[in-house]
Amino acid sequence: MLSETEAQNLRETIPGEGKYIYCIIAIDNCEILNFGPIVIVGRGDELYTISYKPEGSGWASASPTHKTIAAVVSNSPIKKYSVAREYLIPHERAIEEVMKAYTVLPVRFATIAEDEKKVKTILEKDHDKILDLLEKMKGKLELGLNAIFKEDIYNYILDKYEGIKVLKEKLQALPPEKTHYERMEIGKMVETALEKEKANLKEDILNNLSPLALETKANNTYGERMIINSAFLVDNNKEGEFDQKIQELDAKYGDKVKFKYVGTLPPFNFVNLVIETGEY
Repeated sequence: MLSETEAQNLRETIPGEGKYIYCIIAIDNCEILNFGPIVIVGRGDELYTISYKPEGSGWASASPTHKTIAAVVSNSPIKKYSVAREYLIPHERAIEEVMKAYTVLPVRFATIAEDEKKVKTILEKDHDKILDLLEKMKGKLELGLNAIFKEDIYNYILDKYEGIKVLKEKLQALPPEKTHYERMEIGKMVETALEKEKANLKEDILNNLSPLALETKANNTYGERMIINSAFLVDNNKEGEFDQKIQELDAKYGDKVKFKYVGTLPPFNFVNLVIETGEY
């Protein structure tokens, strides 16, 4: 919580600057919270809250529809940020910091409102929708998993697929210039076998993990060896079980698959509030 002087300093509108919105949370009152500095654009602006609570008194003030919601913001130039690591990483880390204490609704990268008044207008107009989303995300977290074949997967395929192995050994004794077509065919056979192995592994991995998740999102894979690039929305009380299942999959396939598991993330893949600030 900030002193009045600190709060006033944060409220001040700097010419040419606005309020960069990272995420939205529910809080107990309208006091300004501070989450420390965030390094973006080579600066160290403070992360703090701008809040809104509908008018009400008596029993109504305790009603869910009268809860206080707050945007977590920092001062920022009003500009278009490129989708680059130097900007994306501070954006994500800011939300992760807030998530340590609150359920968060991530806001789309590089959403900037012109001033505090505009932020409050956004919170007022979307208050009920935001509360519904916050309730939906309460007690939930995102877990991410990449599964990638190790580099020696091609040796594994040669050992497993006898037809490919026999043809490759036959061609090794012949001049390369006379076996161009056959070598192309081997390449296609290896590619087909690799896709078959991918499909089988992907099915088994998702069959093990998806039942533990409320939602699963498959993201684009990249490179010919990547099997899955998926995000899972999981209840907090299921995280341990999910972790155990990952360990079992690693024990089962670790000789040929590398698992990259990232846990306890904000729900970036399941909530990404798009706020068109010019419409408010």
